[in-house]
Formats: sequence, structure tokens, C-alpha cells
Amino acid sequence: MIIKKAFFTFSKAKYEHLHGDDIPQIAIVGKSNVGKSTFINFICDNKKLARTSKSPGRTRLINYFLVNDNFYLTDLPGYGFANVSQEEKSKWADMIEDYLDKEENLVHIIMLVDIRHELGVNDKLMYNYIVSRNIPFTVIATKSDKISRSQAQNSLRSISTTLKIGLNNVYAVSAITQYGKDKVLDRLEQILTPRTDI
Repeated sequence: MIIKKAFFTFSKAKYEHLHGDDIPQIAIVGKSNVGKSTFINFICDNKKLARTSKSPGRTRLINYFLVNDNFYLTDLPGYGFANVSQEEKSKWADMIEDYLDKEENLVHIIMLVDIRHELGVNDKLMYNYIVSRNIPFTVIATKSDKISRSQAQNSLRSISTTLKIGLNNVYAVSAITQYGKDKVLDRLEQILTPRTDI
């Protein structure tokens, strides 16, 4: 896939079905500070497309980005250790669950994990939730430039073993070095080809 254009369209403070819009959606999920906004900027080749922050919990809404006029990337609030109140965390959890349960145009989930760390409790809960809902997904390990190649391979094996998925179903990427970008774009094309002319 070649991404020719991508732009932010709107945000939602709670889940609402986009009536009259049947464009397929690919959701980006992951713990706070895993790099969801950076990932969107990385694959769309636009560092200013999604707002990024070093502080966890920057994304507090469902943000929709229209790509190639063919599909949305939906950036969901992060789960985990964001420095916000329990009430706010609960609100985000409800928002995410509503979206994943009710969005008819959701065709795939990209689950981001940090390649430097073992999967946390919240990562495993999200994975189990996705599997229980029978939603197609891809696991992408971010920040691969932060560790050596051998460490990255060991981490990918650990992730695939923990989640009981094939090693070729976990992609390592780096927004800094652009590593893994072509593979991710190829994966997006595989996901969307049956539904759109890309």
C-alpha cells in the first residue's frame, strides 16, 4: 500500500456510530505511552498528523483519521498507567468497550505493545477481550530502535509465545529508523484489499 493522503477528521468524547458512513475502520489500541499517535504519524509519513506527547494519557478521545479516502484509522485512548483519576480511567474503558463492541465498520484491530517490556496485565486483558469478540487483529511491537536486534528477536518470541500466536504475526517497528514500515503497509493492504480498491 502507498498512503497518498491522510488527515484528521474528528474526535468523539464517547462512542457514536457514524450514520451514513460505511467506510471500514482499523482501530489502534495499546497501553498509555506505547506510541499510538507516533505509530499513526509513522505509517502515514506525517509527523504532525496525530498529536504526540511524552506524558501518558494524551489521547482522551476517539480520534478518526481518514486515509486515502478509503478507511479510517481510529486512535483509541490508552489503557494502563495514565496519571488520571479512576473515574476518568473507567470512562475511557467504557468508551473503548462500546467502540469495540458496537462499531459495525470495525474490520481490524492493531494492538501495539512496547518491545522493551514483557506484556503487562492490561495488554493480556486487551488481547483476551479481542479474541473473545472474534475481532481480527495484528500485534505490532513499537520502539524497536531502543534495543539490540538480538534483544528484539527475543522479545518478539516472548510476545508470540505469551499470546500463543505465530512469530510472523508480530511485527517490530521503529518510527525513528522507519524499520518495519513496508511490512505494516503490506499488512494494511492485506486487511483492506477484500473491501476496498487500494
